[in-house]
Amino acid sequence: MFIKCWGSRGSIPVSGEQYLKYGGDTTCIQVVAKSGETVIIDAGTGIRQLGLTLDAVDTCYLLLTHAHWDHVAGFNFFKPLFTPGKVVEIQNTTFSGQPVKEIFNTLMSPPLFPITQNDLKAKVRFRDDFTGSFSIGSLKIDTINMSHPNGAFGFRLTEGNKRFVFLTDNELGLEHPGSPGFDAYVSFAQDADLMFHDAEYTPEEYPLRKGWGHSTYTDALELAVKAGVKQFGLFHLNQDRTDKEMDRIQADCRSRIRSNNLKLDCFAVARNMEFTL
Repeated sequence: MFIKCWGSRGSIPVSGEQYLKYGGDTTCIQVVAKSGETVIIDAGTGIRQLGLTLDAVDTCYLLLTHAHWDHVAGFNFFKPLFTPGKVVEIQNTTFSGQPVKEIFNTLMSPPLFPITQNDLKAKVRFRDDFTGSFSIGSLKIDTINMSHPNGAFGFRLTEGNKRFVFLTDNELGLEHPGSPGFDAYVSFAQDADLMFHDAEYTPEEYPLRKGWGHSTYTDALELAVKAGVKQFGLFHLNQDRTDKEMDRIQADCRSRIRSNNLKLDCFAVARNMEFTL
């Protein structure tokens, strides 16, 4: 499978010279199966630029971790929605009692937005069967509840013997309602070839933000180590975290890995990073 990050920032998009290396767009991940399907995880602001590259793709599939603003803010600007002949299939799960279809109807309605879903040119299908474990082309997809306010899902995408695990907006330091707990996340990510995990806070920042639904990078690193992950990406970068500050966090993780004689490739996930598993 081919994986590309179109946005790894958390909470709100940012711009400025201090954010050029890792990017300022919010969460959007593209996964292309060997069988040809394009799967998109989250519709943060990164999905706008992704949409401009999909002229040759007739059908794409959108999965959501949850419906907080930074994960849906780019949906209204996704070019395939306004292109005749395109098909967009969307996971119609429920967050805080609202199906995704209703959430997007709200986003595309006055006074929030001047264009409604009735104005879309693509064929949009909301899929109630994209839940639990399901398949899209050659990808087998499993979900797990995240530890996050209002609920969220993590995803494991398996193709052949390769695994990509995506666990953003997951607070390892506190079990929110529905969370299966730390050990369950270890099992879910076990032996993954690539894992992106929420790493928004430093240990020093976390006490004042406990309960907000995000992890320290040290807790995320511990999870990656215990799960035997091969490549570990620090994700959901704090909106105020500059490139230099993110470099220091990445360097600290790598130092901890070396001091414990571990074999783990650790990096901060930047916009436009690409991986082939």
